Amino acid sequence: MIGLMQKIWLALVVGLAAASMACAAADPGPREAGPGDTRPHILVMLRLPPEHLRPNTDYAGSYGDGIGTGARRRIAARLARAHGLILVDDWPMPLVGVDCFVLAVPAGRSPGELAAVLSADPAVAWSQPMNVYQAQGSATHNDPLYLAQPAAREWRLAELHKIATGRNVRVAVIDSRIENNHPDLVGQVAVSQNFVLDRFRGPEQHGTAVAGVIAANGVGIAGVAPGAKLMGLRACWQTPGKPSATVCDSLSLAKALSFAVTHGAQVINLSLSGPPDVLLGKLVDAAQERRITVVGAFDRDLPHGGFPASHAGVVAVADESSGATPPGVFAAPGRDVPTTQPGGRWALVNGSSFAAAHVSGLVALMREHGRPGPLTLVSVRPGGGVIDVCATLTRVSGSGGCMNVRKDSAIVSR
Repeated sequence: MIGLMQKIWLALVVGLAAASMACAAADPGPREAGPGDTRPHILVMLRLPPEHLRPNTDYAGSYGDGIGTGARRRIAARLARAHGLILVDDWPMPLVGVDCFVLAVPAGRSPGELAAVLSADPAVAWSQPMNVYQAQGSATHNDPLYLAQPAAREWRLAELHKIATGRNVRVAVIDSRIENNHPDLVGQVAVSQNFVLDRFRGPEQHGTAVAGVIAANGVGIAGVAPGAKLMGLRACWQTPGKPSATVCDSLSLAKALSFAVTHGAQVINLSLSGPPDVLLGKLVDAAQERRITVVGAFDRDLPHGGFPASHAGVVAVADESSGATPPGVFAAPGRDVPTTQPGGRWALVNGSSFAAAHVSGLVALMREHGRPGPLTLVSVRPGGGVIDVCATLTRVSGSGGCMNVRKDSAIVSR
């Protein structure tokens, strides 16, 4: 009897192994896609079951739903085969109730048309092209330590910091990689995560510059909120050969947004712009439902300022030197701003990326006083425009220590 049972057990093991090998051959699984992959891609969202039906749910790139994950991956592989696509990556998005699958599109075919066809499949929640986003800033020249910071003059940082420094407020910088050991950033970055599938490990210009504007510790420059704790979430990368060009895509941004929301960010800085995006829009909505302030850079070259600035509830910020802003858009310093750069250096930078970073820092100062939910920004004219930072901060803090409150300021809630 024992010998017979051993033979049956051995046969079962061999059978299971063969079945597993056959499944692996039929569905090789996702292949990594990253900055070096120049093919167009589409995203396919497959619905997750309700959370109470998912065992061991958490957020760590997987969520314990092994059987369901495998089933959804097989559906994605089937869709890829049926439409001549290649499955290259996947990522769970439990915040918006979907698994996100990335499919490469062969040359000569339209990502938009394929996404529309796949969206009509009953198994698909929705499908969309993979969008590309551009950081809204650039370096000018490498003058170390420019003494006349625009924010120090116009925003009177020394007076603001008597009221608040953003102490322990968590600000997610979704951008390129920050140089954490820069003299002005040592101890300022509490969390570092990479959501870009490449092998580059060095610090990058744009993310380092944005981080300095928000939270530099005063060795060379003063950040708007030097007491804040940054979450350095790398979702963007420098274009090879063009260090001032920084780009991101829908999936890398979605991963970083999910992480920021589920790991306690109180402010999310998005110094970038691009086309409207269903997945990213749902994640921004999820952030706002949790009383997280999302700040975006306004792009004058895109309709309505581009995404995320155009998204409902996002604090849209333009460079105040670039002219009058549309209604509802705020303005902050964004020209010849001295900030941190890789290699322990400093440089002057321009663009709405850095105007947005100023406002993220200001929101951190306001959050220090413990008021969740919508915050009140005070502008010098009704409907937005240049911010009266002293009036803004004194309204939250109740302090009378900031002396340049303007008589003609208007209150705008965001």
